[in-house]
Amino acid sequence: MSMASQSKDVLLVGFGAVGAIYSLILKRSGQACVTAVARSNYDAVKSNGLHIKSKKYGEHKGWRPDRLFPSVDRALDRPYSYVIVTAKAIPELVRTPTLLAPLLSSPYADQHPQPTYVLMQNGLNVEVDLYDALKKLNLGQEPRIISTAVWIGTGMVNSTTVEHNDFDRVSMGVYRPSSTVTSNTAEEQALLEDFDRILAAGGSQTTIVPEIQRVKYTKNFWNACLGITAALSRYPLTAIFRPPHMEPGASQTAAAPAAPPPAHPPSAVATASIPCASPAIGAYTIPLLHDAMSEIYTLGMALFPPSDKGPGLDPDIVVKTLTNTASLHARPDANHRASTLVDVENGRPTEVEVIVGELVRMGRAKGVSMPRVETLYALMLIIQNQLLKENEKKAS
Repeated sequence: MSMASQSKDVLLVGFGAVGAIYSLILKRSGQACVTAVARSNYDAVKSNGLHIKSKKYGEHKGWRPDRLFPSVDRALDRPYSYVIVTAKAIPELVRTPTLLAPLLSSPYADQHPQPTYVLMQNGLNVEVDLYDALKKLNLGQEPRIISTAVWIGTGMVNSTTVEHNDFDRVSMGVYRPSSTVTSNTAEEQALLEDFDRILAAGGSQTTIVPEIQRVKYTKNFWNACLGITAALSRYPLTAIFRPPHMEPGASQTAAAPAAPPPAHPPSAVATASIPCASPAIGAYTIPLLHDAMSEIYTLGMALFPPSDKGPGLDPDIVVKTLTNTASLHARPDANHRASTLVDVENGRPTEVEVIVGELVRMGRAKGVSMPRVETLYALMLIIQNQLLKENEKKAS
């Protein structure tokens, strides 16, 4: 059987930094014919292609997917095995069923079987709207939705230039409304293995998990506290974790540690060894982040209680998240900017609702007090409201 006959039609919606790299990965696999929907940069990519600069996959000038369209409704000429959503989940702008409406409506939905949907998006409960829409479409059929947690360092320099570092990693699992089912059926496992095989052949690091929601929840610790703090402060995380002697061009001699504040709460003790940009940040900012993450952990234990299969969440996740982040951002060569910060800097609405808003709503529903997380959310809503208004002006 030729490679061409094995190729599966894949529709990818959202041709930003993540969509561009995963389109490249899909093409590299030799197992996918990639149709991409570029909503904001269609004209530029159509004219020039993409300039991909990847430390892992090399440099590609004028790169294009197999087919490129400006909207989903232009790509309805064939059935798809997979529809991959890499557009950011910003429900205030567009909800997923609306984004994918042409696939869920007549005549397409009458003529073609529904594909497997793959959501490669940050945030929590991003699958719910699509799941409900698919259930209404086929009442007797369980929707096929693969949800993911994606770790990748990539960014759009401009409308046609993508920079990518040396890693991309994805955990994938079948979306189910309940998180209490923690094993895959044979059918679910086969569904996951089929998609996993394509990404792995393209070079991505992949992991199949039996229950994806707790993995996404774990990743959201970073996004909800550290990504949001970067956006609120308008500074990258080096402003929190890089000590003065580690600044580029500074003497590499470590300064003597500052004396602890007169009253040192447990969170200050727990984070005392974490690098910090100033004694005050070490005494107050990093402990605050620790306490906010601890609130998320408490909610997580209510959502994902321990069972005979193991702990609901890693009990050391708070300190591990802070320690690992600090080790990366304390280095003189650290230059990563959280995507939420980049969005704010560029005047784009952020993923605040799915990253923090969902935590607040789930916390209230479970009766879990989250005053620090609610504060982050409340402050971020001010920025988001302005970004949405500015976005509406641009669109009018």
